[in-house]
Amino acid sequence: MTKAQPIKIAILAMGGEGGGVLADWIVDLGEHNGYYAQTTSVPGVAQRTGATIYYVELFARDEIEAREPILALMPLPGDVDVVLASELMEAGRAVQRGLVTPERTTLVASTHRVYSIAEKTAMGDGRVDDRALIAHAGEASKRFVRFDMAQAAEASGSVISAVLFGALAGTGVLPFSRRQFEETIERGGVGVKPSLRAFDLGHARAGADEAADGAKDEVQHKAQQPAPAPRDPAVARLLERVRAELPAEAQSFAIEGVRRLIDYQDPDYAALYLDRLAKLRGKLADAPVILLRETARHLALWMSYEDTIRVADLKTRASRFERVRGEVRAQPDQLLAINEFMHPRIEEICETLPAGIGRWLARPHAVHRLVERHTKAGRVIKTSSLRGYLVLHAVARLRGMRRRTLRYELETARIEAWLQQIVQSAQHNPALAVEVAQCQRLVKGYSDTHARGLANYQTLMGAVVHAGARLAPATLRELRDAALADEHGHKLRAALARHALA
Repeated sequence: MTKAQPIKIAILAMGGEGGGVLADWIVDLGEHNGYYAQTTSVPGVAQRTGATIYYVELFARDEIEAREPILALMPLPGDVDVVLASELMEAGRAVQRGLVTPERTTLVASTHRVYSIAEKTAMGDGRVDDRALIAHAGEASKRFVRFDMAQAAEASGSVISAVLFGALAGTGVLPFSRRQFEETIERGGVGVKPSLRAFDLGHARAGADEAADGAKDEVQHKAQQPAPAPRDPAVARLLERVRAELPAEAQSFAIEGVRRLIDYQDPDYAALYLDRLAKLRGKLADAPVILLRETARHLALWMSYEDTIRVADLKTRASRFERVRGEVRAQPDQLLAINEFMHPRIEEICETLPAGIGRWLARPHAVHRLVERHTKAGRVIKTSSLRGYLVLHAVARLRGMRRRTLRYELETARIEAWLQQIVQSAQHNPALAVEVAQCQRLVKGYSDTHARGLANYQTLMGAVVHAGARLAPATLRELRDAALADEHGHKLRAALARHALA
């Protein structure tokens, strides 16, 4: 005779997502319907370096003849029936820890992403591939139910724990009816109506078993819709140039580059972007299309470099205030205070000024030392206040003079040298030229981040010039990856030494 076993449920959730409430609901559900129930939790280090794990065990009372059962305090790898994850990366963490097994575990997870600290601070694109996460989770689990639960929670005016509770009910893996689940929410007495709406959405998605197709559509890029014709004649002319001057394979990147640079500066600046691409195409008539496509992509990124004007502009946009309100779930009748820590170095201040004045201030003299002393500590600006907002708004309004600043002069020289290096590399090895184009990934960010990335970029360009035609494309790719992997440059120096390029 097989010994009775408890139902074992692990919940992985970040702070503020109601993981504790979800665990309490499951316990209450079991206790009111003939089960012993126990819950424990182990908090993570921080919201995005480790989620809290809630663990629940349920044991049917009618299977116990004498004493109460002894229930475990922590989930064990290979011994969990249901895993609930509030975000896709947390589902990946559960798989990595061995909590999900193909013979036993039903995995219920949201497909939205809240990027981890490691993903955000990576010098390159540190984002984990969502498709790889979903593929691994699907292979590791007996059944994988997934959809965008954050969107469902927002639509219902509730939190993601209620959607997860509904999805859990919809899977049918627990021996309770939908009404018993709903009664559990009603007994809580707090936020009952929005929680029931969220529960209903989660139950419908899981019960219809449409998650696999839905998640696939969510993770993949949305099908491109025909863009509406621009109303501004200048913008329309720019799009016509893209279609007339560039091959079809590069047009999508170029159109996005035009859009980005109009937002960054103005249509004239976007026209300069197309001028540079047209000039490059003339010099690379026989080069593969991938080279022009990658250059179009990275040129747009470089030309929209983050200076103090750009930072101030982004921090004072209405969309930013709306996004922050949404992230903290502020209600319409609640006041929101946003404090921005601003620490422009003396270099950023000099580069924001007209080129001649900026070069003068950058020299070591009394005025330079005075400005440096007063800006060394940085300051907090409350952009949600009128005074703080106006300070940054005034800086953002300097966009009209950006093309006369020292920073623009410096970046223009760097961009032109980069484009020239692409042409030179393409003459003897087009594949190497593609890698040179992609080295722009190193040049990003603001202040110290930009300085470190630029130093690494210049080191790589020095290696390209030094090695010349004998530099293999794979070697440059390896060097670039090493630079992106380590902000202190240790891995890059080791790779340079290994290839005798130091």
